[in-house]
Amino acid sequence: HTSNSQRDSDVDPPAFESQTSGLLLDWDAWVQPERLQGSVRVLAAMSALSLAPALLLMTTCYVRLVIVLSLLRQALGSQQLPPNQVTTALAMFLTVLIMWPVWTQIHEEAIEPYTDPQVAISPEEAWVRGVTPIREFMGAQIRAARNEADVMLFLDYLGVSDAQTFADVPLQALLPAFLISELKTAFLIGFSIFLPFLIVDLVVSSVTMSMGMVMVPPTTISLPLKLMLFVLVDGWHLVVEMLLMSFQVN
Repeated sequence: HTSNSQRDSDVDPPAFESQTSGLLLDWDAWVQPERLQGSVRVLAAMSALSLAPALLLMTTCYVRLVIVLSLLRQALGSQQLPPNQVTTALAMFLTVLIMWPVWTQIHEEAIEPYTDPQVAISPEEAWVRGVTPIREFMGAQIRAARNEADVMLFLDYLGVSDAQTFADVPLQALLPAFLISELKTAFLIGFSIFLPFLIVDLVVSSVTMSMGMVMVPPTTISLPLKLMLFVLVDGWHLVVEMLLMSFQVN
């Protein structure tokens, strides 16, 4: 008890108050508008960097490619072949091939002038120049798929009625409309790929049932037949060619 009282008496009240006031002053300094503004900027930059890959993929042809390749794997009946890494890599390589003219145009019209010290260009003008090729690409895909109704859906939701061309459509309406259009197109292509393999499955199933082979799963027989058919017709060449031809690139 004596030691506790001595320990309490050792505490200097003025020193404790000075430490507390110092902590409060430090906290007040941290919550000043200048410091908060810098912190918000850092947080916004980190959020933009984390969302950049997703935005980059959603404004390109990657969505259609990866969905069609995934549906092709489902149609073949092999759940693990080809692996996800292979289909993802193939979709990314095809994306680079298809989007290369668009990215080249962005680099020549926006990035090079903005980084050139001899060219006076504002960040707003560079942004407009860089977004224009992406707008033209997305508009061309929506127009080719005849999915202008998706654009009107989001324009009506935003209350915008004066958009005459795709250049007048706000990005917050054009981006989801482009994504929905790509999903529709990918499902249509996937259905055309699925149909021949579905016929093979139906024929094999009916033949095995008529022969009384009830204990044999139809997929055990249909999978080799589908693989053989896919190889004989050079399926990978046909699928990739169909995907490349489905995009409208200037």
